[in-house]
Amino acid sequence: MIGPTGTVRVMVATTPVDFCKGMKGLAALVREAMGADLFCETIYVFRAKRADRVKLIFWDGKGMVLMAERLEDGKFRWPGVQDAILRLSAAELQALVEGLDWRPCRRQRVDRGAHRQIVRKLRAAVIHLPCAPAR
Repeated sequence: MIGPTGTVRVMVATTPVDFCKGMKGLAALVREAMGADLFCETIYVFRAKRADRVKLIFWDGKGMVLMAERLEDGKFRWPGVQDAILRLSAAELQALVEGLDWRPCRRQRVDRGAHRQIVRKLRAAVIHLPCAPAR
């Protein structure tokens, strides 16, 4: 995929749409349902009822671009179906279109005290070997 840069905004409609809609129908959804401007640096992502298809619509500066992607095996990772609009980063969009899990991982909380103890033990376990004499 020719991917967007980090400056591009990505808006995802989480409610499935009728995939018979073409460029004009999706553009009308962006204007009316999302209340958004089609002619800005934003990529609008729509999903089908079956989670194996996705359509993207955006303005590239010269005209409207409609991109459709269908997975032959598997499904795209989507949040629960709800009436909402999600914002994604360019990297999350690329992962979504590739069929990967784009949802951010939860960070584990690190106990700083336990971390310091492990670092001290590792430092104490390091054995300093003398350098071999030069010949």
